Amino acid sequence: MKTVTVHKAKTTLSQLIAEVEAGEDVVIQRGRDAVVRLVSVKAVAPNRQFGALAGKISVTAAFFEPLPLEEIAAWER
Repeated sequence: MKTVTVHKAKTTLSQLIAEVEAGEDVVIQRGRDAVVRLVSVKAVAPNRQFGALAGKISVTAAFFEPLPLEEIAAWER
């Protein structure tokens, strides 16, 4: 993973984009803190097939029942 400063990222953005398209992740730092990671959009959006789990999983009627108040309270913490 390549790390560059904000200034270097501004001056070499086209080059950084080409590197990311080639598969490398680039981290941009402000001072010593990493603030941004550049990654390819293609790597983020995998090819998904609708219905890939058809017949492999099932949902019972209990799935649609309201949650108990205790469980709702636990989610709201």
